[in-house]
Amino acid sequence: MMLKVNEIFYSIQGESTFVGLPCVFVRLTGCNLRCRYCDTSYAYFEGEEMTIAEILAKVKQFPCRLVEITGGEPLLQSGTIELCQQLIATGMTVLLETNGSCDIQALTQPIVRVIDVKCPGSGEEGSFLLSNLEDLRSTDNLKFVLSHEQDFQWALKLVKTQQLIEKCPVLFSPVHGKMRPKLLAEFIKESGLPIRMQLQLHKIIKLR
Repeated sequence: MMLKVNEIFYSIQGESTFVGLPCVFVRLTGCNLRCRYCDTSYAYFEGEEMTIAEILAKVKQFPCRLVEITGGEPLLQSGTIELCQQLIATGMTVLLETNGSCDIQALTQPIVRVIDVKCPGSGEEGSFLLSNLEDLRSTDNLKFVLSHEQDFQWALKLVKTQQLIEKCPVLFSPVHGKMRPKLLAEFIKESGLPIRMQLQLHKIIKLR
């Protein structure tokens, strides 16, 4: 089975509830969305075909048991689930980051699903499959990337109406260089909800 891979690299997990931990990233090629703030547009088309065995061999070169499958949108490739399963079989903890536009039900436990809900500021509002909210597990991470206050209010309304706090960790992060982190912190405080604020740690310390 072949997958088109944009890059495989070893860094620090910059987001999610695993933030700060060393992590191997497998970035797959291809994305069905075009978010205004995308910082990985090079992954839309660039990449090389690799077998799952070749990917596993590359991942094993690094002294790390945490791996994230990302993109682009990794669920666009049919071999992604098999890749996750084989990584888990080797003893890896596997995170998969998805933009939420694809059905996540095939991502069975113990895969940790990091699900990005696209706010209006992304330019891709409406791309998220609301049915995915019905399949949330306590181990999932639900992520909202916010461009401005309007995004915050939109996300907050969804969190409340869908009772998302009760289902899994909810993370709000500002678009790097666009929304001031201090402003987002104030909004979260005023909400009175246990929403976790996150920054893109890898950008702050200038890792890739």
